[in-house]
Amino acid sequence: MDILLPETEFCLTSKQLLDEALQKGSIIINEVVYAELSSQFKKHEDLEFFLKDTGIKLIPTNKKALYLAGEMWKLYSARKKKGLQCAKCGKIQEVFCKECGARIFNRQHIISDFIIGAFALLQSNVFLTRDRGFYKDYFKNLIIKTP
Repeated sequence: MDILLPETEFCLTSKQLLDEALQKGSIIINEVVYAELSSQFKKHEDLEFFLKDTGIKLIPTNKKALYLAGEMWKLYSARKKKGLQCAKCGKIQEVFCKECGARIFNRQHIISDFIIGAFALLQSNVFLTRDRGFYKDYFKNLIIKTP
């Protein structure tokens, strides 16, 4: 997503990491990432052109990865703490409303995050993400590169 939003601070480093990955092999995404990318294009054909032009391939998530995603989602739901989790370090923060003082809760991770993580672990070699803390916590053997 970083390379599609040129004003982000991670655009250049993400592009370099993608170029390196393409030189070493191929870049693959699953259905969830495809859907996320589609939000950046006006037409389906534009997304397809982008994928072809960059060499990114859509690979279906296999059943083993989907099952693992469900297992990790269950673990996450059981141990989820009250508060918000930092995407970089994983630390839990409590947030309170400035008006009334009530604790603010936010469900930060949804099942699609777990599908992406399980797909990356079981169907790829390296995972490019800025959400290192979360993925390392639930997919311990996942090799992650961060821009």
